[in-house]
Amino acid sequence: MEESVATADRFEEHRAHLQAVAYRMLGSLSEAEDAVQDTWLRFDRTDTSDVENLGGWLTTVVARVCLNMLRSRATRREDSLDESWEPGGSRMPDPVISRGEVIDPEQEVLLADSVGLALMVVLESLAPAERLAFVLHDMFAVPFDEIAAMIDKTPAATRQLASRARRRVQGQAPPPDPDLTRQREAVSAFFAATRDGDFEALVAMLDPDVVLRSDGGVARSRHTVVLDGARTVAGQAVTFGGLAPFARPALINGAAGVTVVVEGRPMSIMAFTVVAGKILAIDVIADPERLRGFGLVGADA
Repeated sequence: MEESVATADRFEEHRAHLQAVAYRMLGSLSEAEDAVQDTWLRFDRTDTSDVENLGGWLTTVVARVCLNMLRSRATRREDSLDESWEPGGSRMPDPVISRGEVIDPEQEVLLADSVGLALMVVLESLAPAERLAFVLHDMFAVPFDEIAAMIDKTPAATRQLASRARRRVQGQAPPPDPDLTRQREAVSAFFAATRDGDFEALVAMLDPDVVLRSDGGVARSRHTVVLDGARTVAGQAVTFGGLAPFARPALINGAAGVTVVVEGRPMSIMAFTVVAGKILAIDVIADPERLRGFGLVGADA
């Protein structure tokens, strides 16, 4: 009994880290929990008494579990008969939502290194091996030779995978302004202009190359709406001006965002990427079935 408790305690010391790895790898909070649980089961039935770096060993195990899940997900997409699926599309990842200014410790671990929703969206577009190489090396400093063994490639080839992923991330998901107040000011100005139907004010708040990504409000949260350009996105925002009064500030993956709940009905979660005072990206979850799982209806709403 004491040995079992000691084994569980050893694992619990690393659980938060493993959850953070799995969330970045999978973009799904529930799948990340499944991956960590699978890692625990493997740990529990393995003799690790000779393992010098248990944290590294567990990171390798959870990474392999996640890689298999990503590959299985990709296979299901390729085999899908669902006509709504578009090749090259990606699912909108799960957001981590905080309604106060303070992020609780568990969320803080998940969101270390400014893992904004826009970054998670870009990660969803990567091939499984690319995602593994980038996440493990750039976010968790795992050496390329260790990553290479997981994907049956040379360290040099693994380095190239991470480099390719890094260029895509830097191009499509630059880090937001570190000043949360500046972020909130930009988002507030956006909704003020939306409420007033002020098209030119909206355009002024948006980066010329702004992109709006949304699941389109359809089941399984696939990207069905992708708009780019300030005037195009502003035109879309004006059409939904009636929902602006129901927007409530929230931290979405540690950055300024909003939740929209109308008469007890969750309508959307919106995450904003603000760079140099301009909105560079807006990521929206509007799938009703999925929104019900985020607990948006409460005192705050």
